[in-house]
Amino acid sequence: MTQTQTQTHSETEVTAELIRDLLRDQHPDLAERPLSLGARGWDNQLWRLGDDLAVRLPWATQTADELLLKEHAWLPGLAPRLPLPVPVPQRLGQPSERFPRPWIVTTWVPGEPADRSPAMRAAESADALAAFLTALHQPAPDGAPFGRDRGGPPARYAGGFARQLAAVTAAGLVPDPDAVRAVWEDAVAAPDWSGPPLWLHADLHPANVLTADGTLCGVIDFGDLCAGDPAWDLAAAWLLLPDGAVNRFHAAYEPAPDAATLRRARGLAVLKALAYLLIGDAGVHGRPGGKPTWGPPAQAALRRLTATAHR
Repeated sequence: MTQTQTQTHSETEVTAELIRDLLRDQHPDLAERPLSLGARGWDNQLWRLGDDLAVRLPWATQTADELLLKEHAWLPGLAPRLPLPVPVPQRLGQPSERFPRPWIVTTWVPGEPADRSPAMRAAESADALAAFLTALHQPAPDGAPFGRDRGGPPARYAGGFARQLAAVTAAGLVPDPDAVRAVWEDAVAAPDWSGPPLWLHADLHPANVLTADGTLCGVIDFGDLCAGDPAWDLAAAWLLLPDGAVNRFHAAYEPAPDAATLRRARGLAVLKALAYLLIGDAGVHGRPGGKPTWGPPAQAALRRLTATAHR
């Protein structure tokens, strides 16, 4: 994250009273619905609105505005083909004197974030993730957004990998940095994606995937939606699924990923896991106090990935 990305938005405090006033001004038919805080995410705050809707407002990064507008533009067209529930934008809130940034009203997706309630049913979770990504990973149309810092070949992110590995090693968070480096170097050496740019969620970390009864039940936060290499999303299998489920996921995903794509996916999973370790460790990176629930899935992913690393 850059310094700009981690600045908090402090000009306007987000409260229930503010949201209700915004709704009265722009969407009065929704203004009297019950309202309660759902979550404070990296970019946005999520407030539940009645039983079936949610309000999302940018609050902590300068880039959050464009991410919300991207969701509003593209997700309604993608959502009908996806086999898991996603937050479909319903209304767009315009910047105003009360709140000088755009905001959106979406459908509410029930479930618990996987960083707090991990997927435990291996087969069902692997099949659900494979079906979701098979449906999402279709060629993106002309004009689709490309990620500024995601969706490309691993070599593009070599500097970030080196910085993150150094930081987690210094903090004592990785017992075998050489094994981590071996997975990354193998990914960088793999051939790049040669197919058409595919639609990607591009931010499938455990806090953006919901679970119920031990399996995946929804996917949220499409702010990083972009076109690119499917390895970016396939990397999520090591971070989201329980032990023993990754091979089933690869067998269920269509078309079956080739060896080069799996090599890139493994390296990108390492890159993501290092970032989540830093975010999860208080005092190292991320929000004050860290996000401790992000650490355990990252550690589990690194354990799985390095178990078969060739040095």
